[in-house]
Amino acid sequence: MKRQIKKWAFRLTVTGLLIAGLLLVIVLNPFLTYANKTTHNNFTVYHNQQIDNLILGQLDQAQKIIKQSEFYNSNLQLDICLNDGSNYTKLVETIGGRAFARGFYDKVVLFGSTDYKNNFVELNGYKWNLTQLLAHEMTHCLQFDKLGLWKSKPLANIPKWKWEGYAEYVSRQSNDQKDLSKNIARLIETDKNNWEVKFSDSTISSREYYDYWTLVQYCMDIKQMSYEKLLTDTTSEQNIRQEMMKWYGENKNERTTSY
Repeated sequence: MKRQIKKWAFRLTVTGLLIAGLLLVIVLNPFLTYANKTTHNNFTVYHNQQIDNLILGQLDQAQKIIKQSEFYNSNLQLDICLNDGSNYTKLVETIGGRAFARGFYDKVVLFGSTDYKNNFVELNGYKWNLTQLLAHEMTHCLQFDKLGLWKSKPLANIPKWKWEGYAEYVSRQSNDQKDLSKNIARLIETDKNNWEVKFSDSTISSREYYDYWTLVQYCMDIKQMSYEKLLTDTTSEQNIRQEMMKWYGENKNERTTSY
């Protein structure tokens, strides 16, 4: 009986490894599940339906945004996987969970419903600025490219606020998003029961990611830390937030006094 159990356990293990290997091959090779691909500059766009050329300009704009990252690599080639009927997005969503998009290795995968004309991706009634979403996920690819697989999330023990906050920090470059004091004020003024924080163009960031973004912005803009320095810094998230709010309170008083 014990021998039979070991035999079945071995078979199940081998079957599981084969399935995992097959899934990995598919995830790393989008062309297996897409009907078409379009090459544009550093991007290979995978799509089933006829491509909307607006996405090409939005990709160029997103690349322009991420050039400010200290991890930027002009030679990095990225696969952009559109949500237009391919089973690829369903597979990645099943593995990683539901999201507006995902960026990993050299892949950016869009979910939700994409409105290229109005530049947003909609999911569950929320709209995320498409260009900034692309820049956010491309930043994750830069992190993987610079740090390597074993030193990147989810394998490396990098705090989520440093990983996601940096992607938001790089991608959020609209005129009304560059001032840290205004960003903190917007967060404070948003109902704490709201899942999202809204911007002037009616798009959103999740409250969680927005909070992470302000922490990274404080470290990099106010404390003048590089991202590599931030990754090695041992100050806790709680202490960084306390420092930031103290800075905000002092600067808020200074602005009030100066008027």
